[in-house]
Amino acid sequence: MTERPFIEEILDRTREANPRGKGVYLHGDSLADELIKRKVVTEAEFLEAMSEGLSMPLWAELPLAEMKVDFTGAVSIQYLKRHCMIPLDLPGGRFLVLRDPSNFQPLDDLRNLLGWDDATAVLSTQAAILSAINRAYDQKTESAEEFVQDMAEESPDSIISEIEETADLLDDTSDAPVIKLVNLILSRAVKERASDIHMEPYQNAFIVRYRIDGVLYNTLNLPKRIQSALISRVKVMASLNIAEKRLPQDGRIDIRIGDKEVDIRVSVIPTAFGERTVLRLLDKAGAIFRLEDLGIDEERFHVFNDLIRSPHGIILVTGPTGSGKTTTLYGALTTINNPDINIITIEDPVEYQMNGIGQIQVNPKIDLTFARGLRSIVRQDPDVILVGEIRDRETAEIAIQSSLTGHLVFSTLHTNDAASAITRITDMGIEPFLVSSSVIAVIAQRLVRVLCPECREAYVPDEAALAKIGTAPSELEGYTIYRSVGCPACMNTGFRGRSAIFEMMIFDDELKKLILTTSDSNQIRAAAVNAGMVTLLGDGIRKIKEGVTTIEEVFRVTRI
Repeated sequence: MTERPFIEEILDRTREANPRGKGVYLHGDSLADELIKRKVVTEAEFLEAMSEGLSMPLWAELPLAEMKVDFTGAVSIQYLKRHCMIPLDLPGGRFLVLRDPSNFQPLDDLRNLLGWDDATAVLSTQAAILSAINRAYDQKTESAEEFVQDMAEESPDSIISEIEETADLLDDTSDAPVIKLVNLILSRAVKERASDIHMEPYQNAFIVRYRIDGVLYNTLNLPKRIQSALISRVKVMASLNIAEKRLPQDGRIDIRIGDKEVDIRVSVIPTAFGERTVLRLLDKAGAIFRLEDLGIDEERFHVFNDLIRSPHGIILVTGPTGSGKTTTLYGALTTINNPDINIITIEDPVEYQMNGIGQIQVNPKIDLTFARGLRSIVRQDPDVILVGEIRDRETAEIAIQSSLTGHLVFSTLHTNDAASAITRITDMGIEPFLVSSSVIAVIAQRLVRVLCPECREAYVPDEAALAKIGTAPSELEGYTIYRSVGCPACMNTGFRGRSAIFEMMIFDDELKKLILTTSDSNQIRAAAVNAGMVTLLGDGIRKIKEGVTTIEEVFRVTRI
């Protein structure tokens, strides 16, 4: 229940202190922070009370599409963030958007600095204002070409003089062009949802490419002469040895771009034309994994949900690199994670930190391998164990013994489909009877790009296209099939985001008997299909019918 008398008392004090409606300043915390900290009101309730009491408009959303960013050259981003306000020059007039009307002095200073005497004060939420600030200062960033021109007369060694890091790349006020260029490359990659940045040197060129939704796109073609300076700047940020150019190096960078905290894994290797650098971007804020978001259909979702709550056994997730295996396993762990069970993982590398789960990083330099770590984990009284990958016989044997002694084990394998996982494990030297008694399910998966809802186009596919995925036109009757087009919302790729397709092979009694007699993946696959298993291609066709993706995309990821 909101304490309305207290709010009225504050409003009365505000009106008495400043009849023009600019508010009263509280020492220490602002009025908004004071009320919210005391849990008297929520932010929404505070803004509604201020809007009503001071007759100030309240905007739940800000019209960012019409926003001009001319003010960014006159006002620092730090000042606006500190006081949570932003000036908006819109076609309908000028507005000063703020969260707390009691903080009137900075508002007057901003009004005088910009010469906006006629500006109207407007209220909005802290999240909306900070988002607008980040967007404005991101838009005003100069182009890569301007930075390259500035670097023409700069000494290659000058970047070492300015390596001080800032908490937010958008706050970086460094004048060094190479620092600005690296910041631009990183911030643009985050904005465009890139998972990797490739900096590739060739004989007469230096190319920067982004991997977006699993596909690489050329982003910048830079002059060869800035290659050394750019790579050196990245190595400085990753705390690598900039003088060593003959050996591979690995490092990491922690940065913040606006409201996003990003962990960057850096890999540098020597090539014939210079050092090639790949940066893997991991958005810490996006590390909330839910099974509901993976793209499993409702029927198999319930089956999978029951599997991950089994008291013991091994669940394997298979697929090539970058097919989302770790994300699926993290989703499973997040779903079953609670104080009643002990979950321990051993990974290479630990991609995301999860609360309530013990995570071990593989370190071959000190002989901390999957097998050695797994052997120690068993002595930690775990209920659930995640092994990043089963790579050898020793790891497979310990994982199987762990499952047979009452532990639920999750792990991954690099195989093309679910049935091939059995062949792979037996090839490692594991007896078939151990496989059939320990493994309870194998899940193969791929990631397909999701059509952009803004520009996808309905069409009627020809027989040649349908033949690629082994489907007759009659099977698609009654369904609307879409293809990609491309628009500004999806950076003209035609796709936005990815979804998984699954092949879930559950080990029933018949399948276990078959595994005891053969490890032929074709026979195992045929038996699983006869038992009702939906193949990767079948799940892909389901997503085509639902308008999620395209025929070409399913064909691309299911070719074996």
